Amino acid sequence: MTMISIVETASRDAYPALLKGLEAQFGREDSVSIAAHFLSAELADFHWESRISERRLGAFESADEDEIDLDRIAIVGQLKGSWFVATCLVDCEGAVHDLQSLALKRNCEEAQIAFDALQ
Repeated sequence: MTMISIVETASRDAYPALLKGLEAQFGREDSVSIAAHFLSAELADFHWESRISERRLGAFESADEDEIDLDRIAIVGQLKGSWFVATCLVDCEGAVHDLQSLALKRNCEEAQIAFDALQ
């Protein structure tokens, strides 16, 4: 059975909150460049927090026996005003560990079609 989870909110885009916090601390001029550094360093986390829907794709098979149990999760959402679909590795507590794939889409409809096609 496939599990689909809908995250109920009008917008989960994490970027505006990041930018607002940085503007308060560093001023408007420096906040955009600092935000870019945060985004590149924490890419998986920002996409995970900005997801609108998620769907479990199955367990992640690792060659490392000491690796923690991770699931492959498909997500769709909006970050910095751009729609995306991605595949993430997530632990049993819901913490994202890696962003395996990421594709930007032109609009919500294209993102939903790509999300539905992820396996």
